[in-house]
Amino acid sequence: MKNIFLFIRNYINLICFLALQITCIVMLSRNSQTHEAFFASASNEITGKVNKQFDNFYSYFRLQEINRQLTAENVRLRNELQSNFIVPDSSRKIVTDSLNKDSLNRYRKFYYLPAKVVGSSVTLQTNFLTLERGSLQGVKKGMSVISPEGIVGVVTEVSDNYSRVMSLLHRNSKVSAMLKKDNNAGSIEWDGVDPTYLTLKNISKGAQVKKGDSIVTSNYSANFPSRIMIGTVADFTVDPTTNFYNLKVKTATNFFTLQYVYIVENVRYTEQAKLENTKPKGNE
Repeated sequence: MKNIFLFIRNYINLICFLALQITCIVMLSRNSQTHEAFFASASNEITGKVNKQFDNFYSYFRLQEINRQLTAENVRLRNELQSNFIVPDSSRKIVTDSLNKDSLNRYRKFYYLPAKVVGSSVTLQTNFLTLERGSLQGVKKGMSVISPEGIVGVVTEVSDNYSRVMSLLHRNSKVSAMLKKDNNAGSIEWDGVDPTYLTLKNISKGAQVKKGDSIVTSNYSANFPSRIMIGTVADFTVDPTTNFYNLKVKTATNFFTLQYVYIVENVRYTEQAKLENTKPKGNE
């Protein structure tokens, strides 16, 4: 205890200086959007680099599992390549732009970018992932992120070489989902309790729900390609106040072991989001 007081007495000026500096930075970042954005970007870069060093050590012991995941992903992609294209409306003139198209004249809608996970949390109420891929490598806010097993989340922040992803295990995360067998759609959310289970809401009581049914992304999502695996039904109950089921969904993605993911770009995301967010004009 004596040594602690001696240390404080000898370095009191330096301690006070550092405390004041930190206080000034915090106040500046909270009261200025410009500085807040700067500090958020710098923090994201530093955190990403630290997590990368730790991840390099940890990932060495998971090479076998990574190979298994990549093999499964390659098989799935070979079976679903056509889902990345859409058929143009042949009843009207089509103006060809810079988008790639296949031999059947279908235009590419989705692009996939590989990324390494260098930071992740699963035990908080607001969980995020850090990916080693940023704006210099083609990442933008709003892009979706999937794993070999299923969906992961949505990109919310981007720096030059890193990006931050709001995980499905986030209290504010909502993704349009549906029952794979009959396309009954609802909203997938997380209740903040168990990181291995999600909740699918707003499924009609008319749906024939069974344990083990597959839950996939719906056609209504602007971020995710449709019919990407989310999980399977573990249990379900009827909400007595509504006409809907609440489904307990076992996540397909293991958020505890994520190492590599795919960032998905919807080429038409901006156009769709702009239209959906446009307020309808009143009668004039």
